[in-house]
Amino acid sequence: MTAFASVNGSNGTVSWAWEIRSVNGRGLDLRMRLAEGFDPLEAVARKNIGELCKRGTITVGLRIKRNATARNVQLNAEVLERALAAAKTATQTTELETAPLDIAAVLALPGVFTVSDSDQDPLTALMDPVKKDLSAAITAFTQARAEEGAALAQILGQQIKEIDQLCTAASDVLDARRDHVAQAMKVNVARILDATDAVDEDRLAQELAIISVKADVAEELDRLTAHVAAARALLATDGPIGRKFDFLTQEFNREANTLCSKANYTALTGIGLDLKAVIDQMREQVQNVE
Repeated sequence: MTAFASVNGSNGTVSWAWEIRSVNGRGLDLRMRLAEGFDPLEAVARKNIGELCKRGTITVGLRIKRNATARNVQLNAEVLERALAAAKTATQTTELETAPLDIAAVLALPGVFTVSDSDQDPLTALMDPVKKDLSAAITAFTQARAEEGAALAQILGQQIKEIDQLCTAASDVLDARRDHVAQAMKVNVARILDATDAVDEDRLAQELAIISVKADVAEELDRLTAHVAAARALLATDGPIGRKFDFLTQEFNREANTLCSKANYTALTGIGLDLKAVIDQMREQVQNVE
């Protein structure tokens, strides 16, 4: 099932972003891409997501961004005094004309200013807030999956309804099809009888009975109707249903194929093709179901 969620957070000069996304998959495949130093959170993510999701390829990512670190700048008065004294001495002892003292150049001399980072390693302090945002991201991800599931349930429910209606339409044309098939058989039998006198009437009756049984599609329609009931029951079930539903769509498709191959009647063939189209659409949607 496809879903996406993200949660951002920050603490001082460090910001982070959790992202959780999922795509279709036959089983559960958890992939972790965590920033360096936050490996302990992988076990937490695997446990919590594994309890909530049973199917799909799920990628969990954590990005850490360190902003410009606050720095302490201090003036070294002793070094500054020595630098100014040296400049004064040089001015007094030289016989050459000198330019005015450039304070900016003096301040830029090595040692006049000392710079140090004000922050120490923040990972220990960040672990708890980042872990808290992981829980928030999983909650948002679960909500996104629930919304996607609700939308899928509506789509699948409509497709099951269409299949049910097509099965009813197929049942409605059976009487007309039966007359059509019977008339076609009479014409073919008459053609055979006209072509030869050596016809075993008992054998002919047996063959016609076999043909009639093979041409009967009532059993296929009964099974399709039973599959419709099973599909609706699955939609009403709590918990993972993806694999069962996937198998059920294969059964739907098998019966629709048989119906088309045995139709021998234009109206029923059209209904069978419509059934195959809806079943194929349903099969594609089922791949998104957990």
